[in-house]
Amino acid sequence: MFKHDKQLLHDVAIDSVNPTYATMLLEQLGGPHGELKAAMQYISQSFRINDPAIKDLFLDIAAEELSHMEMVAQTVTLLNGQHPDVTQVSAGTIEPQVISGLSPMLTNASGYPWTASYVEVTGDLPADLLSNIAAEQRAKVVYEHLHRQINDRRVRETIDFLLNREEAHNALFREALKKVQDTGSMRDYGVTEDSRLYFDLSSPGQHFQAPAPTPPSFENPRQPA
Repeated sequence: MFKHDKQLLHDVAIDSVNPTYATMLLEQLGGPHGELKAAMQYISQSFRINDPAIKDLFLDIAAEELSHMEMVAQTVTLLNGQHPDVTQVSAGTIEPQVISGLSPMLTNASGYPWTASYVEVTGDLPADLLSNIAAEQRAKVVYEHLHRQINDRRVRETIDFLLNREEAHNALFREALKKVQDTGSMRDYGVTEDSRLYFDLSSPGQHFQAPAPTPPSFENPRQPA
């Protein structure tokens, strides 16, 4: 069950209307590294998790990602202003100006619709955790790009808050990964000599040594994580 609280997780505001930047910020609403993707990914992954603490972690972070989505959408709404005016959009999507009456749309900055193909779900907890760590890292990078390209102090405050929350999620997923080191795909089902080779195909110079993968445990792959 989800419950909506009318109080935003963090208040949002702008210094001035900026429809072009609003289109850029749509990237974190409906883009491949955006808040909707993160929320749907963590919720979808949670369904098969047996560890109650990790399951709660996934759902807690997913719920917060939905609150981030709300913050982004509200900021986009403020940046778009009160009246559609497509001439004010110098780059990016113009759909909100001509289709949705300035309501934020679930698209990326170029107008491509959000798709469930962004969501990564394997049913393997270590693999999903590694995917989530990468997802949080990518979201941080996009927010950093957005932060550099706006001088609006209040919008920057919102982005700074979201950046720091992505870092918190990143750290929490890393802690969860430590708990599942010997489960799922972290438990090798077979390690041959091929897994210990490093092909140095960049010449001249060798910068890495041959890997030393974990020996196989040959535990029952059907055993729950």
